[in-house]
Amino acid sequence: MTRRDVFEYALLRVVPRVERGECFNAGVVVYCRARSFVAARTHLDEARLAALDPRADVAGVRAALRAVEGVCRGGDDAGQAARDDAGRRFRWLVAPRSTVVQPGPVHTGLTADPEAEVERLLDLLVR
Repeated sequence: MTRRDVFEYALLRVVPRVERGECFNAGVVVYCRARSFVAARTHLDEARLAALDPRADVAGVRAALRAVEGVCRGGDDAGQAARDDAGRRFRWLVAPRSTVVQPGPVHTGLTADPEAEVERLLDLLVR
């Protein structure tokens, strides 16, 4: 039988006008403690962004999404949080915030392949 481990994930939501609360999914962050794995994948639907706010800063939203991916990858270029272990990076990324890119609630599941899970969830819940 294939080993399956618990994983946690949160959707990344774009909220172009925080005061209105309208949002759409633009990415997913996956964490698997048993494998010290954390990764994020994003996909920005510019048409959805424009529908919610025609004056939205597309480049700024893209930069914020790329920053999440960078923190997950780790390394000096992604800032201080990227130097933490996988669990601390995940917890930092899913902490509530009132910004244009916000994490949704954390959900759990079982997976044999966390990397594949990131792609599956992106396809299912974002694209």
